[in-house]
Amino acid sequence: MKVVILCGGLGSRLAEETKLIPKPMVKIGKKPIIDHIINIYKKYGFDDFILATGYKNKILKKYFANKKKINCIYTGKNTLTGGRLLRLKKHFKKNENFLLTYADGLTNQNLSKVVKFHLKHKRIATLTSVKPPARFGELKIIGNRVKTFKEKQQLQNNWINGGYFVFNSKIFDFISGDEVMLEREPFQKLTKSKNLMAYKHYGFWQCMDTMRDKNLLIRLIKENKAPWLKLKS
Repeated sequence: MKVVILCGGLGSRLAEETKLIPKPMVKIGKKPIIDHIINIYKKYGFDDFILATGYKNKILKKYFANKKKINCIYTGKNTLTGGRLLRLKKHFKKNENFLLTYADGLTNQNLSKVVKFHLKHKRIATLTSVKPPARFGELKIIGNRVKTFKEKQQLQNNWINGGYFVFNSKIFDFISGDEVMLEREPFQKLTKSKNLMAYKHYGFWQCMDTMRDKNLLIRLIKENKAPWLKLKS
């Protein structure tokens, strides 16, 4: 199963780091965060990667130039998340399932179980829901199906979008062009058609949005408390 990692954003909230390099190349410990994310997937046997690049794409392309099964595809400098995914459509067959994540979130969830959950429910999209600080898209979940999706609203409950997804290639029918954010119209349409499922993850998840987030992740590594490094396949 292929893994798409969205690597094209500007990373403006990490401006101290991203003036010279793209956000996925910001180091957490001795490795760029993109390496940490790739290794999480590899733990569960997923080793065929498509990196949807944009801002400072040449740096990523050079870094992965000699890495097998890691394909860097330029998806435009200002393309939004849905648009980046749409530009990859030709790389997927009809009804093909694949994984997707952003290049800034670390987790200790069992991705094999997420895939199994997705295949069992036979819907177009599955996201992993987590319970960290209230800064992201709020989900209302009934059973395991997403009832409503609101991006970056004041939270009324504590399940949020954790940014690890499994999609069927039918997802492309919900994206119209470069200026579409995956987390807005497509997810709202998927929700309305009862095609967005939520896999509840109760363990570790942390994004790297700010320098504070980055320093937290580095501290976890230094203290040997980094859950994503202790995954068992």
